[in-house]
Amino acid sequence: MRHPLVFRRKVGPRFGRVTLGSVSKSGRILAVAALVLIVVGTTSACAPARSPATHSPKPSHSASPTPTPTPTPTFNKQALSIDDPNSLWVVVNKLRPLNPINYTPPLVNVTIAHVYGDQMQAPAAAALAQMTAALAAAGDGQIEAQSAYRSYNAQLSDHAALVARDGLTVADNESARAGYSEHQTGLAVDLAPVPADGCNLEICFGTTPQGKWLAANAWQYGFLLRYPADKVAITGYQYEPWHFRYIGVQLSTELHNEGVETLEEFFGLPAAPNYAG
Repeated sequence: MRHPLVFRRKVGPRFGRVTLGSVSKSGRILAVAALVLIVVGTTSACAPARSPATHSPKPSHSASPTPTPTPTPTFNKQALSIDDPNSLWVVVNKLRPLNPINYTPPLVNVTIAHVYGDQMQAPAAAALAQMTAALAAAGDGQIEAQSAYRSYNAQLSDHAALVARDGLTVADNESARAGYSEHQTGLAVDLAPVPADGCNLEICFGTTPQGKWLAANAWQYGFLLRYPADKVAITGYQYEPWHFRYIGVQLSTELHNEGVETLEEFFGLPAAPNYAG
């Protein structure tokens, strides 16, 4: 059963009841439209207000700070003295005599086979033993110390004998004067192959398995091939593939890494092809 919509309208002096049935067709249409408007308006009024759309701000991407590069450590060339005869880095050549000129270092006996001069400073003697063992372990033969420490007086005698035999010019090219010799520091050694096969203190030592191994590996034990073939004008001495000078692993590694062959070049010292007087 449908419930008629009820309207009140004014009839004459009083209000009477009317129904949709008593209203014209157009009137009924208007009434329905009005009711729809009322319902829609009521619904809109009751609906919660919608807040305006907001947009969350995008996080800003700040540029990452540029990392500060780590400085490459530089080798400290002043870590040890090149003038003090007690220093592993002392540089001795024809322009740099020992001071005092008759200096005598602290010495120990070498533990490898030797011919003449069986003493060196302790760090050099220990490194020499390690290097000799490594050479043998590599299968490149045996070596012995042909000459190690020589005192001021011993060097004086040796040089004088060469001068008497070959003259001063030849003697100065092959042997240091007393007070100017690396052997006097207790840090230098002349090595020879065993068996010698004619290459004892000869240039051919550089072509032997022992000589080749030493040239390539001595730096790992703190030794420097002191008188290279292409540096005669700097060192003042002929090529001596048998003469090795102990300078310590720190310095020998730095020279090896930089590709520098002489102490004079590394420390920025003048070439020393001749004596000052």
